[in-house]
Amino acid sequence: PVTDGSQELHSLCAQLEFLLQFDLKEKRSFFGQRKDYWDFLCQGLARCRQEHEGIHFVTSLDKLKTPVGRGRAFLRYCLVHQQLAESLQLCLLDPESLCEWYYARSPFLSPKRRAEILGSLYELDCVTFHLSL
Repeated sequence: PVTDGSQELHSLCAQLEFLLQFDLKEKRSFFGQRKDYWDFLCQGLARCRQEHEGIHFVTSLDKLKTPVGRGRAFLRYCLVHQQLAESLQLCLLDPESLCEWYYARSPFLSPKRRAEILGSLYELDCVTFHLSL
């Protein structure tokens, strides 16, 4: 199993975060806080009317104060529960929403690249992650 001490885990999480932030449009909340991929994921899963346990879990953690911290915790939760590919795929279903959140260079806007990314993420479902949540 992959644990918190794994160098591969840190590399994987950094690459996932890079993909989710690459060419992300700058958006602000009502109070001026910069939105991040966490907000994109929340909106995407809410739009699918999916009550995602990962979202509930992360929002219940009082220590997490920033969208980036919440996003990282969500990624870890999904890895542990083998839900990362499915969760991201639900968020990538709506082309209008993708264009609202990402500029043209984002790999998520390319059907071929999106399929490659999701295919790789589905392969991670075979990996056991024992991470501290």
